[in-house]
Formats: sequence, structure tokens, C-alpha cells
Amino acid sequence: MTEPPEIIRRYFALAGQPDRDAYFALFADDAVVEDEGREHRGIEAIRAWRRDTPLVSYEITDVEDTSAGTVVTATISGDFPGSPVAGLRFRFADYDDRQIRRLRIAP
Repeated sequence: MTEPPEIIRRYFALAGQPDRDAYFALFADDAVVEDEGREHRGIEAIRAWRRDTPLVSYEITDVEDTSAGTVVTATISGDFPGSPVAGLRFRFADYDDRQIRRLRIAP
């Protein structure tokens, strides 16, 4: 398994934490996150999406660099129906060392 870039490692380290300010700082102001088929465009929409998302833990099971970005496969566990969920893919399509601009979460 390849080691993900630092910003992606920070994403997974911060995504399961209750202090969300550091998590939101990972995203560009005009970032787009797609989760469960819904698109959340801009930092305020991403904040609203996260408010309704339970805290979960992540176990990274694969990292793949593709021409479209970095795909991280993970198992998520938490207080939600169907937990744990294996094989969830996080597609980081547009990012640099400082910010994530596009993320799609889907099987």
C-alpha cells in the first residue's frame, strides 16, 4: 500500500475528531464534497454536512494514485446503522499540500 500524501493523512486524522475547526481548515473555500450522492459546495455547505454526520473512526485499507487523483479505500466504524462499512472510497480529485478542493466519498 502506498503512503497517502500529508494532506490526506491529516484529513483522516482530523475527520474522526470532535474539534472540527482544524478539519474544516483542510478545505478550500470553494471546495466540493460529494457524499451519499449529494454535493456540498463551499465551506459553509461542508460545515452543514459535517454537523449531520456522526463521528467515525477510519482504517485505511488501500491507497491508489490515479490520473484523476488519489483514491483511499477505508473501513469506517461508528454509531450508525450498518457499522462497520468496509470498502468505502474517498476520491481526492483536486488538492495540493495545503487544501482539498474536491472529494467524492462513495463505494
